[in-house]
Amino acid sequence: MKRIILASNSPRRIELLSLFNIKFEVMSSECDEKIEDDMSPYEMACTLAEKKASAVADRVDGDCIIIGADTIVYKDGNILGKPIDEKDAYKMLSFLSGNSHNVITGICIIDKMNKDIYKSYEETLVYFKPLTNKEIMDYIKTGEPFDKAGAYGIQRFGSLFVEKIEGCYFNVVGFPINKIYNALGNMGVNLLTGES
Repeated sequence: MKRIILASNSPRRIELLSLFNIKFEVMSSECDEKIEDDMSPYEMACTLAEKKASAVADRVDGDCIIIGADTIVYKDGNILGKPIDEKDAYKMLSFLSGNSHNVITGICIIDKMNKDIYKSYEETLVYFKPLTNKEIMDYIKTGEPFDKAGAYGIQRFGSLFVEKIEGCYFNVVGFPINKIYNALGNMGVNLLTGES
């Protein structure tokens, strides 16, 4: 059995991977997430995912597969990370209000034994309803925006603002399941049967 390691403390990624028939460990990457400013949002998401997976790969030995992911929200040339405070969250949500934006998740999966590295990304277009100041403030009071790129989560209260999406729903949560299923399958890990 291969050792499967999720290089993330994200409760959402842990919950999604837990839905399937594999045993896995959670190991925080604790890596420096600083990157070059001139990267495209796609390069940025993939680079951060690789940094996370590589940081964990450097700390483990043996036959293991490490899964790293990083999600960013992108709109009109602006990359929106996690808000630093209420004011920042308000600014982000106002910016997304009544418009569409892109959610990009970079994926990096490292098979340490075979020295195989898979890198890719998934992109979803999300449409927000126009938000009132009260809706934004009420949402901020839930506390949900503060650990999420773009200051919202689609799976709970934030779903109230999403009119529609084009693409993978799970990508917006931060873990594009279909792409990860296919990539792991090519490395000998089957999320459907639990075989590895």
